[in-house]
Amino acid sequence: MSYKDKKVITIGVVSELTGLSERKIRYYEERKLIYPDRSKGGTRKYSFVDVEKLIDIANKMEDGMQTFEIRKQEQKLMKKQEVREKMLRGQLNAAFNIRK
Repeated sequence: MSYKDKKVITIGVVSELTGLSERKIRYYEERKLIYPDRSKGGTRKYSFVDVEKLIDIANKMEDGMQTFEIRKQEQKLMKKQEVREKMLRGQLNAAFNIRK
């Protein structure tokens, strides 16, 4: 796991890094656009990837996109990545004669 994927940043620091209010960050979580981890005490923890994603979300919102459109776009992208990974796995399995 890359350091960018480790969820260690608190919401206050994310707010400072992105310029978004803590309230807006929580709103994006409510709208299922971002998925922070929680510490044992319930503190939200974010990664650098989450920070980049929040900036992207804010830019899209500024451009007039709605949260449901952003979520739909993300779901399509994730689906494409899943299909690509399956194809690559299949090609590797075929190349090395691996059978499941």
